[in-house]
This record gives sequence, C-alpha cells and structure tokens, in this order.
Amino acid sequence: MGPHGHAHGRGRGFGPRGRGRQAEPPAAAADEIQGWLVGRLPDDWFVGPPELIIDRDEITIIGPLAAPPAADGVDETAAAAGRIRRFREDTRESRIAIARELEAGYQRKVAWGATVGELTEVFTSLAAPAMTRLRQPERQVLDTLVEGGVARSRAEALAWCVRLVGEHEQEWIAALREALDKVRQTRQAGPE
Repeated sequence: MGPHGHAHGRGRGFGPRGRGRQAEPPAAAADEIQGWLVGRLPDDWFVGPPELIIDRDEITIIGPLAAPPAADGVDETAAAAGRIRRFREDTRESRIAIARELEAGYQRKVAWGATVGELTEVFTSLAAPAMTRLRQPERQVLDTLVEGGVARSRAEALAWCVRLVGEHEQEWIAALREALDKVRQTRQAGPE
C-alpha cells in the first residue's frame, strides 16, 4: 500500500524482484511521492518543492529553506548552517512521523536534508552495504589508498572511489540515468 491508501499494481511499483532485490522506482512513483509530500508536508517548512532522490534502498527528501537575513560582518555559510540546524531540531518529531508513513508505503528508508543557498546537508542518510568481488589489481588499489591514509579500510576506500567517479563523471552518469528512465518508461508502456 502506498502512503495514500492504494496498492501498487502487480509487476510495477516498489516490490521485490528477482533474488530479493527491489526494482528501481518508476518515474510515476516518484511523481506520486512528490505529490503526496506536497500535500503532507507543513506549508511553512520549505520555500519551494523538495528535491527527491530515490533508489532501491532510500528516499531522500531535501527541502530548500529561506536564507537568513543578510547582515554586515555575518558569515553567510555559518548562518546557513545554523538555519539548517534549527530546521533539523525543530522538525525532528514531525519528520520521523512522515518518514514512517513513507517507509511503510514504499519499503524504503527515508532520509531528510535541507538547502540554504549553496549549502546542503543531509541528515542520517542510509549507508547500505554493497558486496563485490575484486581481483588482485583492484584490491591493490584499495590497499594503496588504505596504506596512504586516504581511507581506514577497503570498504571506505571503495566508497571513496565511488564518490570520486560520481564527482568527475557527473555528465556521463546523468546521461546514463536518463537512458535508464527511458527504458523504464518503455517497459511500463509495454504489455502486461
């Protein structure tokens, strides 16, 4: 059941597929979640619609907050960080209640974040394990990062590598995601 009371159709939506793996959410489900949040979130929380980032494990909701008034001699980054901290503390109980509703409806953890100007902070985001088998040359790369003090463990070194690719190949990854969205839409439009 979705948070708004109706079930997702068979073969579509967020249920597990294959070896216990959850499918990527269809674009329609993201629109559905966005719409539900527009109706569910208090009107005074954000100054615009929240950004949604959805994968098979997590729904991240990042809302834009009003910037603090500018003042001479005030560090704008520190003021933005303070505004985000206040939002996090003041809305904690309500965010937990909303997250539980979404988690029950979509079988994904929910993380929250806020943006003020150029500063974005995400609160308590899920760290999901990603198992892989690596051959010796790949393990040596990770071990070099550990020995060089870049990471404390192979797992942390692998996460560092993934972040680095994400930062330096943003355009390519965005194009790949767009192509995957088109494949999902084509599948949804196909026969049952």
